[in-house]
Amino acid sequence: MKRTLTASILALMPLVAVGEDLLQVYRDAKGYDAQYAGARYALIAGQERLPQGRAGLLPSLNLSASTTRTRIESESDDPAVVPDFTRDFRTDNLYTLTLSQPIYRRQNWLQLDQAGWQVKQAEAAFGQAEQDLVLRVTQAYFDVLAAENSLALVGAQKAAISEQLAQAKRNFEVGTTTITDTHEAQARYDLVLAQEIAAKNDLDNKARALEQLTGKEYAGLKGLRSGVELGVPEPNDMQAWAELAERQSFGVRIQEAAVQVAMLEAKRASAGHHPTLDLVATRGLTSQTGSQLSGVGADVTTSTLGLQLALPLYQGGAVSSREREAAASLEKARQDLEQAKRTAALAARQAYLASVSGLAQVKALEQALVSSQSALESNQLGYQVGVRINIDVLNAQQQLYSTQRDLALARYNTITSQLRLRAAAGTLQEQDLAQVNQALGE
Repeated sequence: MKRTLTASILALMPLVAVGEDLLQVYRDAKGYDAQYAGARYALIAGQERLPQGRAGLLPSLNLSASTTRTRIESESDDPAVVPDFTRDFRTDNLYTLTLSQPIYRRQNWLQLDQAGWQVKQAEAAFGQAEQDLVLRVTQAYFDVLAAENSLALVGAQKAAISEQLAQAKRNFEVGTTTITDTHEAQARYDLVLAQEIAAKNDLDNKARALEQLTGKEYAGLKGLRSGVELGVPEPNDMQAWAELAERQSFGVRIQEAAVQVAMLEAKRASAGHHPTLDLVATRGLTSQTGSQLSGVGADVTTSTLGLQLALPLYQGGAVSSREREAAASLEKARQDLEQAKRTAALAARQAYLASVSGLAQVKALEQALVSSQSALESNQLGYQVGVRINIDVLNAQQQLYSTQRDLALARYNTITSQLRLRAAAGTLQEQDLAQVNQALGE
């Protein structure tokens, strides 16, 4: 029975750290995950809003050219005074260069301000995507570790039950126990075989989920070092985390930028009533082989410079309609911002409570593990001296392995909850993942 207890203790210990660690797996995911790559390109696309907005304030230069062939057939009512004639000529507009420089266009200035906020919105969305990748990788990594632990514990349990079954058979043969002990041990052994199959399948599924993030298969992953102490959140105040989330979570930042964009859009809609003033300059060269009045060709160079003023008077009510639309969109954006703040605060509170309760659960399970090991040893000794039956030993073994599994899962969930808490507050970074990585086996 000593070997059974030793096997259970070894099963509790993390696997030998010969594989990749969490930080390396995260970096693999950064280079492979399609969702993260899409967010990165969305950021690049969003950053182009700024040069597009700036373009509305800069001069535009256009070059055009054309050619026209004309045939005129004139039949005079009085040929004696004006003779009939037929004339073919071609007009070639060799080039026309047009320069336009906006001098006053309020809408374009507002659009530039909008572009700045749209860039901030894109940056916040990418920051959120980075945090999401950290959480997805961490969850998938610990899912694999939890599945490995479960499989190892099922294997240790199978070995212990197998030994218990062999002992029950020996005791029955010598007449010290009844056949009931053998049947109970056989039933537990058959059950643990089915559990082992399920555990292997679950591990394979979790490994495939991690592979989808990183594009790699890992021979092994580093587990938590034995004796790792999990610290409490800093600050250890739920309301402080909620207020922090309301101020700076990426979801709130995105909606704050959206409110500014909507506000500027409302001003742009009102600017549709404003006049526009542009400086316009042209220079062109036209070559003609004739004209309607003359059969003699000419090359004409034309240069113009002037101011162009446009004052919108009435556009069918479209400008007023866009003002009302923009005002409603602005109110919607404000409500979305309020909802984002509430959602961020709720997520922070939930993650804080999950972290605190997780720490308490870990401590309780650590104590329960010690008690379960003592209970198993006591039941094994009692079975040997005849004051405990086989089912008592099997139940004690089951309790020990369940506690080991629950303890490992509680540790993983607590770490994940602490990362989710930082994500809710918008402070989760790769450095936080590096700190978790330090708790993994060397």
